[in-house]
Amino acid sequence: MRLSTKSRYGLRAMFDIAYNCGSDPVQIQDISRRQQISPRYLEQIFQSLKRAGLLKSKRGPQGGYALSRKPNEITVLEILNATEQDVLLVDCAGVTPKKRRRKTECPFEGKCVTQTVWAEANALLDTLFSGMTLQTLCKRAYDMGMENEASNRVMYYI
Repeated sequence: MRLSTKSRYGLRAMFDIAYNCGSDPVQIQDISRRQQISPRYLEQIFQSLKRAGLLKSKRGPQGGYALSRKPNEITVLEILNATEQDVLLVDCAGVTPKKRRRKTECPFEGKCVTQTVWAEANALLDTLFSGMTLQTLCKRAYDMGMENEASNRVMYYI
């Protein structure tokens, strides 16, 4: 399987929001700077993530993007499904969860032993990705010693 840059960048950006911002809205320029992803491309990716209900946005000077749910409630599989047309290893492995039709019909449909291999592999990947949340990634980053901007913020009280 080869995931597109849209899904790889989408996962990185969602992780960035969870790790660096918590529930606070973050502006796209900040994510772009930290992840070295074009702000224009992030806007396109975020539209898909918003449509899937994974992100919410707020306009204005204190606005930006925020996770629509807690990091432990958003799975890697949801992010991949929002950014990819499908996450199948091969086209003949079945109809996608979004019920899209295959590009071409297989003449060996239902009579191909290799089709069972791809179906099992897809099931394993779905299990792996659905068991992994943004919170999982945040814990891994913390264990790796990655700094986050949330811990470096200074609170001013007047």
